[in-house]
Amino acid sequence: MSSDRARPQVARAVRVRGIVQGVGFRPFVARLGARLRVRGWVLNDAHGVYVHAEASDSTLDAFVAALREEAPPASAIESIDVTGAPYASCEGFVIRHSDDAGDRTVPISPDLPVCDDCLRELFDPADRRYGYPYITCTNCGPRYSIVTGLPYDRPNTTMWRWKLCKECASEYDDPLDRRYHAQPIACPVCGPHLQLEGAAAVPAHGDAAVVAEAARLLRDGAVVAVKGIGGYHLACDARNAATVRSLRERKFRKEKPFAVMARDMGVVRSVVEIDARYEALLRSPARPIVLVPARETWPDVAPEQSRLGVMLPYSPLHALLFAAGAPDVLVLTSGNRSSEPIAYRDEDARESLLPLADALLSGERPIARRVDDSVATAGPLGPVILRRSRGYAPAAVARLPAAEPILAVGGDLKNAVTLVVDGRAIVSPHIGDLDHLDAAASFEEAISDLLAMYGLAFDDVTIAHDLHPQYRSTLYARGIGKRGMGVQHHRAHIASVLAECNVDPAERVVGVALDGTGYGLDGTIWGGEFFAGSLADGLERVGHFAQARLPGGDAAARSPTHCALGYTLGAGVPPLDKPPFDFPERAMLAAQLLERDIAGHRTTSAGRLFDAAAALCGFTGEVTFEGQAAMWLEHRAEASTIAEAFVVPFDGVVLHTDVLIGTVARARAGGMAVPDVARAFHAGLALGIAEAAVRFANDYGVDVVALSGGVWQNALLCALAVPELQRRGLRVLTNRAVPPNDGGLSLGQAALATYALN
Repeated sequence: MSSDRARPQVARAVRVRGIVQGVGFRPFVARLGARLRVRGWVLNDAHGVYVHAEASDSTLDAFVAALREEAPPASAIESIDVTGAPYASCEGFVIRHSDDAGDRTVPISPDLPVCDDCLRELFDPADRRYGYPYITCTNCGPRYSIVTGLPYDRPNTTMWRWKLCKECASEYDDPLDRRYHAQPIACPVCGPHLQLEGAAAVPAHGDAAVVAEAARLLRDGAVVAVKGIGGYHLACDARNAATVRSLRERKFRKEKPFAVMARDMGVVRSVVEIDARYEALLRSPARPIVLVPARETWPDVAPEQSRLGVMLPYSPLHALLFAAGAPDVLVLTSGNRSSEPIAYRDEDARESLLPLADALLSGERPIARRVDDSVATAGPLGPVILRRSRGYAPAAVARLPAAEPILAVGGDLKNAVTLVVDGRAIVSPHIGDLDHLDAAASFEEAISDLLAMYGLAFDDVTIAHDLHPQYRSTLYARGIGKRGMGVQHHRAHIASVLAECNVDPAERVVGVALDGTGYGLDGTIWGGEFFAGSLADGLERVGHFAQARLPGGDAAARSPTHCALGYTLGAGVPPLDKPPFDFPERAMLAAQLLERDIAGHRTTSAGRLFDAAAALCGFTGEVTFEGQAAMWLEHRAEASTIAEAFVVPFDGVVLHTDVLIGTVARARAGGMAVPDVARAFHAGLALGIAEAAVRFANDYGVDVVALSGGVWQNALLCALAVPELQRRGLRVLTNRAVPPNDGGLSLGQAALATYALN
């Protein structure tokens, strides 16, 4: 390189797009330029990173190649475009101030877990950041949860109010330092600090004392509200049954499982059956909650469940709490009452969480937006995201050739919204169920925040929404959008798979959408649907599960016994008010409504099919959270080793799940053990789906099947159906980047809207 000046010098403009802001990309470019003796400058702008580079042609070729090959681990380069530029005789290589002119299209980095280098400093008594809970560098720490605007610079983060001390400023300005242009950096001298309040807490001053007191409270059986990266958690000792039960009572969470945080991988291995797939998810930069088979039952933490949601520490504060003696397995659940959004503003946390917790451990750094923990698991085709939020959002999940911005608002359950801008489909963090007033407000806040981040107004976007006329999301979209487009619920599910898997829009596929409820085009409730078609030409409904008539309207979704009655009435099954069933009296009253054809609705819902089977197998109470009965049935099936599968007839259009439910009822009445009935139900349904999918694939000349919808979260059904589909020659596609449940619905809406507009 010493002779490079003697070679002809040229200049090039290098545009780098992708997740390249907030991940140490500019410092990396500056160091690379110095190493290769390239002269010029780099800056953030509204589109990503822009580089002006001067050197010989061969050196610039090496420079551009190294940009991609050596990029920081937290970055995600989408494209590098190189064009000629005027030669300016630059000296050295510098980072210039950001340019925020132009339309904003740059992706924002998700929040990152604390890195190993920062952890070493955190526990090094000789380091000036020893024990500092806000330690971070260019390779780790909060990003999306603290960004207030673009481009990503300190003034556009919630750290703007803390002026760097002399030592931090020196690190920030040193190209050779790990904290060079790291926007959230701080230290005990110049940065934010922790505080602890609440009647149970002994007054503590200083970060170390606050952490020690919080750890003592957790050891002594207290519930502590802890401020995390994207919001507050309620924490307690997971092994203290009395405390966990108390937390359930305070949070009004009867039976829904809690997630836990384990101190380290050693503790994780002691509580769950870990393998390489699950460990890779646990250690990934997203650090999600991972559903893993448990080694033992946790009746208070995860009642009637065979899997435990576990995660590793991802913030410096978590590491400090464990080091200070907090129990090695903590319940760490969203800081809210059941169904409410997670609290993330300090004043809201004091009002809503102090009545639920014995103490509140907060910190001075504000959170810009709520970002709940993500949830994932390992499926037969790879990782499956069940709730997409911290660590994943708001990274783009697909490329869509939209000629103009599209906003897709999803559905009313497990809501997340999608914005398509500059060809990128950007999915918001998990918002929640919109039937709660606070969640509906959070939904509107998330939309406003996403549009503002990219400098867009409602008049700039086409709005895609569900067809259900009474969904809050639909009413909102119709209320504010001059350009709106309705998208059928289950078509959106299948489209979400095709979009994220980058399937050619003209390629025809078979889609199998299984969920609990969705507005059908014939006025009934759909949920067990077969489609054929493509993104470009649309998806035609070509088959479905057998239709059932359910009593009580929406009450059927809360009462599995109502579902069982709807499926079995007139089917010649044994009386359900006699052993082995003993349905409660209120359920039998519902049967009278069915006989009179009063207050019911017709549905092909796969979710209600599972509820019916669960009721026949013994789940005769009310469900207290979505999917509870189906999870109970799956748990029972896992105890069986039989190979039997109940037969589910298929007539070319209808998969006769009514016959399947009748078989379940007669098998139970005949004395077949509940685990065996549950297993044969799952196996029979998987075989029936495979037979129907293959028939449709042959009829329409396709060899790809896409599976989506919340019922596909059932691990046993997937484990049985996917290999069967593959054995029959079909290529199987499932959701990987977005959830198969309604958390992925907005992506499918955006995809179908894109091609409809095109």
